Formats: sequence, structure tokens, C-alpha cells
Amino acid sequence: MRVFITGGTGLIGSAVVAELLAAGHTVTALARSDASAAKARDAGAGVLRGGLADLAVLRTGAEQADGVVHLAFSNDFSSPEALAQGIAEEGAALGALGDVLIGTGRPLVTVSGTPATPGRPSTEDDPLPTVGPVAGRAVSVNRALELSAHGVRSSAVRLPRTVHNRGEGGFAGLLTRIARRTGVAGYPGDGSQRWPAVHALDAAVLFRLALEEAPAGSSWHAVADEGDAVRDIAAVIGRRLGVPARQVPEDDFGALGPVFAADQPASAARTRAELGWKPVHPGLLADLENIPA
Repeated sequence: MRVFITGGTGLIGSAVVAELLAAGHTVTALARSDASAAKARDAGAGVLRGGLADLAVLRTGAEQADGVVHLAFSNDFSSPEALAQGIAEEGAALGALGDVLIGTGRPLVTVSGTPATPGRPSTEDDPLPTVGPVAGRAVSVNRALELSAHGVRSSAVRLPRTVHNRGEGGFAGLLTRIARRTGVAGYPGDGSQRWPAVHALDAAVLFRLALEEAPAGSSWHAVADEGDAVRDIAAVIGRRLGVPARQVPEDDFGALGPVFAADQPASAARTRAELGWKPVHPGLLADLENIPA
């Protein structure tokens, strides 16, 4: 299959590109910079130059592909305004990709986060939240899934709060960067809130399975660890960096404060049963032991 991928040179995207190539697919990656283009070529992928805001380029990539994997996001959480801009940009990009695929029967695999469900781990059948700081992403994903009624084999891989590889990535990676800057491995609340997690290499396998097999309009959970307590995550980070781990005000985390404070365990039972997905790489707490001091 000829696959067009956005976000193919990030921590998750690089793993997905490698997984697709190893499975015999041909990959073309969207690349905004010379460095990203070089990284994609070094991995064995073709390159289409452009950014997420270049809708004509995105349409070209989708037109030339047998399937599309969308992973790109600005990841600018510096302010509510920056986050909103990134969400709007992604929504327009996903709309452009989906429009090209209408009536073709080709797969479109997009990405979202696992939802929070009070009192229990969320499942693949739970709806994405359409209120809150990142609700706009859910709206875009839902629109993509609705294309299943218009001849697109669209599916969504829901990623947990931390997708990690050798101690880097996701919300745990953000906590690590904050701890390096502030000298405190901080967490909001009492730290009992749980974050699901998955190794990037395991998540990459699920993206491939979704591309190859997922029914139209389906959602899947890339969850290996159902929920690690944030205080346990912070404790490993603090020990690795030699800084104290303790509670800090939620406001210290800016726009992400309410998300960081939420209890959000998630299950992948249906994903494992129906797609045969079996995570095999280290869990989050073990992988955080790779954080350099």
C-alpha cells in the first residue's frame, strides 16, 4: 500500500513509518523543514514538502496514496490561544485529507486521546469529550469518522496521555522537561490520578493494523498501561533527575492543568481482542528509568 503520513518524523510518527516500511508498505511523509525531510529519507520514506496548513499539498499527498495516516499536531501548549490555533489548523488539515478520500473506500487513520470516564477506565465505545481545552480535536476526529458513510474507511487510534520511548514523550515527557527547568518533579492534586500509557513501538503496530484492517468508522485504544498514578511517575522522574517530587499548584501547568489533574485510566480490551494487538515493549515506569540524569 502507498501510504501518505503527516507527522511522520516525530516520536510516534517515526515509529509508525518504520513499522509500515517493515510490513512492506511504501511511505511518503509530509515534511515542513529540511531537517524533517532528511530524517524521513534516512528512514526510507519519500518526502512531500509542506506543512499542516498547506491544504493543497495535503490534498496532493492523499490523492497519490492508497491510504492516509494523520499524526501531525502543532503541540504548542504555551497558551490557550496557541492551543486553539493548533486545533483549528489540524481540523482544516483533516478535513482536506478526508475530502479527497470520499467515495474511494481508502483508509484514513487519524489520532485522538483516550477519553476520561468518571469511576472507571474508558473504553473504545465511550465518546470523545466535546467540551474542554482540547475538545476541538474530538470534533475533528468525529467528523473524520463520519466519513465512513461517504466511502472512506476512516478509523481513529486513541492514544493515552503518555506515548513513550526510552523515557521520552507524552505528558510524562512534559513533566520531565518541567522538572529539569524548575528543579521539582511536580504534579497537581494528590497524585493519585492515573494516566494510561503505551510504548511508541507498540502504538505503531496498532496504527498499521488500523490502516490494514480497521472497519470504517471504528475507534481503537493504544493502551498498554491502564493507568499509572501521576505521583509514581513523578517519583521516578525526581529520582532520575535528583530533584524532589511533590505536589504543585494546578495553575503551574497552564492550559494543561485541568488535563494533568484528571483521573483518566483507559482500557484496550476490545482493541486487543478484535485486532489482535499485543503490546510487548516496556511499560511507562520501567521506560522512565532511561531518563538521563
